[in-house]
Amino acid sequence: MTRHSGSAPELSLSDCRVKLRGPAELADALPYLLGYHPDDSIVLIGLHGPRGRLGGRIRTAIPGNPEEWNATADELAACLVENSEARGDRPEAAVVYLCQAPPGQGRAQDTMERLRPLAQRLRTTCGALEVPVCEALYVTRDRYWSYCCVEPGCCTGEGNELPRAGTSAMAVAAAYAGIEVRGSLTELRRRFAPLDGPAGARQLRALDAAAAVLTPRMLAGPPAAASVRAETTELAERLMGRFRRAPAPADPGDAAADATDDALLTSDDAALLILGLQDRVSRDRAAEWMEGADAEVALRLWRALSRRCVAAYRGHAAAPLTLAGWVAWSSGDEPGAQVALGLALETDPEYVFARLLHQACNDGLDPEPLRRCMRQQRAARRL
Repeated sequence: MTRHSGSAPELSLSDCRVKLRGPAELADALPYLLGYHPDDSIVLIGLHGPRGRLGGRIRTAIPGNPEEWNATADELAACLVENSEARGDRPEAAVVYLCQAPPGQGRAQDTMERLRPLAQRLRTTCGALEVPVCEALYVTRDRYWSYCCVEPGCCTGEGNELPRAGTSAMAVAAAYAGIEVRGSLTELRRRFAPLDGPAGARQLRALDAAAAVLTPRMLAGPPAAASVRAETTELAERLMGRFRRAPAPADPGDAAADATDDALLTSDDAALLILGLQDRVSRDRAAEWMEGADAEVALRLWRALSRRCVAAYRGHAAAPLTLAGWVAWSSGDEPGAQVALGLALETDPEYVFARLLHQACNDGLDPEPLRRCMRQQRAARRL
């Protein structure tokens, strides 16, 4: 297998340093680097310095249309370099991951071969930017293949087994550092998916009714808009109280916990709050629940509210999704923030608050200055 020209790539976790020797350990490290298993993803990670320190990383979905692969590869490589240079640390090499399960009962090696042109384009594009790809891996389930392998018969056929879960040096170091893998990307995104069936139909009727009443008032001018803002804030406070009083779920990451939270929201309350949060001032007030005991409660509320943005109102989900991403980032949950903010931008690519938070999160900035600003805003309003 080809490797970085220096020593083995290195990753710092808390006060641990983990050397990743060879493609098996690089493949095994991926979910710990991102905080989830990135199914259906291209991941590009920069290597920095003589020790090959793993640095900036970029993830995007694999385009379903192969005609889009070249443009996607070019954009990802350029973004990795530009983002790294903005932080004053240009990558000297890169690692490419392609993660996609085979369709239905298909064979993983067939999917690996189908994605080979995409891997080659990423290698060529990065090389043209003077960031050579030292390893390009296809990873799925418990196996991996290397597109850079030159050993006869090594990365063909059934590929190579990943280390058994929890047994690698990376897994031990991650456990010591308190890093948790939160399932697959698909599972994380599903927690924000809109309701369907009878529940979705009820919510759609409630949204239509609330829009007929609230929208004219929000557009009528300052007095009426201010009244709607006050009502939105009061409703949000009341729902926060309802979520606080509900028993905390035993496992806050499972579907049963989301179903419990869904039961705390009536269709009418959800509709009024969704529409009220389309106002920037109301949304910014809601963003003040971002730390301490409020953070987990607010995250549950915004996540549940995102699931109520159904059918034609899916575009309204940008506000609660962004609030969920903000609370997650403020609480130190970068993977959760990336998922929520990425969904917000898929919903509305021009949603400014989501764009700013997504960029700040990608750049590794500290959320404390924004938290301080919101504390001051809340104190000034109370005075």
